[in-house]
Amino acid sequence: MSSIHARLPWRRLAVTAAIAGSIAATSAAHAGECPADKMKPDVREKVDTKAVGVTDVTLGSINLEKQPAHIRDRELRFRRLTIEPGGIVPWHSHDDRPALIFVQQGEIVEYASNCAEPIVHKAGDIRPEVFGTSHWWKNLGNETVILYVGDIRKDPHDHNM
Repeated sequence: MSSIHARLPWRRLAVTAAIAGSIAATSAAHAGECPADKMKPDVREKVDTKAVGVTDVTLGSINLEKQPAHIRDRELRFRRLTIEPGGIVPWHSHDDRPALIFVQQGEIVEYASNCAEPIVHKAGDIRPEVFGTSHWWKNLGNETVILYVGDIRKDPHDHNM
């Protein structure tokens, strides 16, 4: 058998694995999102609760006015939130504070103002939080959840999570 024919099965296997990996990556990218048919503005009422079982630690921040971008009155902040089982991150808005949330450990449920059903976020998920996002989160599991949060804060007295 020629060396070309001997390599064909391995090439097919490699291509098949690459396609399967792409499909898996594509489906994982949609994890932790509101299903399109459940998106509705103001479908969920504001819930007035306090933080429960949450530790919020700022790991670092940058005054963006002092950077080449010269964004006045804005701070880039990086934090770690630890949410114990049963813990609650209270209702807050991202209309003036965009953020990216990375779930490092555990599983947590988000109750968003614009989604008719709860959204489950698992370890490895990244959740953008932008204008139009108001929500609260709860750890319904038995494992401590760890989130890493990068946000752009305007008001230094804004202690929303």
